[in-house]
Amino acid sequence: MGDINWPEITEKLVYEKGDEGKAQRKELWSAIDVNGNGFVSLAEMTRGVRDVLQIPEIFDCRPSINRAFHHARKIAKTENPHGDDYVSFPEFRIFLYLLRQYFEYFQAFDRVDTGDDGRISKEEFTAPPVKESIEKWVGPIEDLEAEFDAIDTNGGGQILFNEFVDWATAKNLDIEEDDD
Repeated sequence: MGDINWPEITEKLVYEKGDEGKAQRKELWSAIDVNGNGFVSLAEMTRGVRDVLQIPEIFDCRPSINRAFHHARKIAKTENPHGDDYVSFPEFRIFLYLLRQYFEYFQAFDRVDTGDDGRISKEEFTAPPVKESIEKWVGPIEDLEAEFDAIDTNGGGQILFNEFVDWATAKNLDIEEDDD
């Protein structure tokens, strides 16, 4: 995870407000919305991350793209005639911001998921070296087993990425080597 160029990723994900950021987003949007209809599907957005934004680390991290896409639509204030299957330009800034945040959360999730199976077991979460990392990211946690149970909202005995994101968002998780 230390080989991720956080400043470069943040620079490519132009989510700052203001005229300059908006102009840069319009250029990106035009390249991603190849048919020019004003709406981008998840597949088009994923391809845009690869071909337009050219961020292979994020392209290889599809859960972050999926979560950012659907969450941007969920919190959008604009009515979309095509429903929740498409993002329009007003949601694009939100998508880019969330993509950066969820990619960071995925990096933390991946570090705890030592079994590399896309889920975090109680054993992985409560392992002594994990406690130190988690507390660097979110602050002190008194009872890791109770915290695990609180994160595992579906009661499946494993923490899934979406459950981890909900917890990380509530805790304002911040990994140490990113640039924000």
